[in-house]
Amino acid sequence: METVRFYERRGLIKQPAAREGYRTYSEDDARRIRFIKRAQGLGFTLREIKGLLELNLHPRATCGDVKRHADAKRDEIGRKIRDLQKMKRALMTLSAACSDGRDAVTQRRISDCFEPDGKCS
Repeated sequence: METVRFYERRGLIKQPAAREGYRTYSEDDARRIRFIKRAQGLGFTLREIKGLLELNLHPRATCGDVKRHADAKRDEIGRKIRDLQKMKRALMTLSAACSDGRDAVTQRRISDCFEPDGKCS
């Protein structure tokens, strides 16, 4: 319930009127909350989610507006994927440099494996 109140404070959902001391949410509210949670799980920030939700309510919003949001997020994901691939290669290099498992860590500078050239010495 605290999460829902947090979303209310952030302007992602409207606070419904309380009836008999309880807040009653509509099916639309529940659908919106599920969208927010799913979008967060996919890596969208609350700011990005709010922007998408506002597009849905704005009478002059166009597919071009949605496309700009989608393209920006796609580009960000591409950068993250490239960074993760670099991290994977660095970890593979580190693992290979320590393949026999007997060398002392001082002989293998772990930080060297994360340098741009990826050389572990």
